[in-house]
Amino acid sequence: MWKWMIAVVLLSGCMADEEPKEMSAPMNEPQDAAQNPTEPLRVMKKEETGQYLADSAGMTLYYYIHDKEGASACTNHCLEEWPPFYLGSSKVPEGFSRSDFGVITRKDTGEKQSTYKGYPLYYFSRDQMAGQTNGYSADNEWYTVNNAIERIAQAN
Repeated sequence: MWKWMIAVVLLSGCMADEEPKEMSAPMNEPQDAAQNPTEPLRVMKKEETGQYLADSAGMTLYYYIHDKEGASACTNHCLEEWPPFYLGSSKVPEGFSRSDFGVITRKDTGEKQSTYKGYPLYYFSRDQMAGQTNGYSADNEWYTVNNAIERIAQAN
């Protein structure tokens, strides 16, 4: 009898008519669960953007055309929509040079932020699943990290 009561108590938290609890990351904090912990960054591809850089969970990384090499122009409210990305690792995807990646310390928050070819990297708060590129060409100022960043660097 007591075994039956324990089973009822244990299963009572799993009622079929209950709504599942929200399990996704907050809007401005993309999920950071790594799909492949040995590769903190990976290259993904979409027709619209071509190849682009993403974190290990497949969350797209972006750059801001108003940033200068080694400095972020995205501050205050901008950071709510475009949270900074910090790699925290020395591993880079195959085909990339470790020397292309660096770190800055943000003057406004004091936090570290990863850079690619000197330009700060960001997530977009409206990308909620791996492979989304909702921030691509936002306001004609935000782009995925690919060969386009090299053109920006050459123009500055």
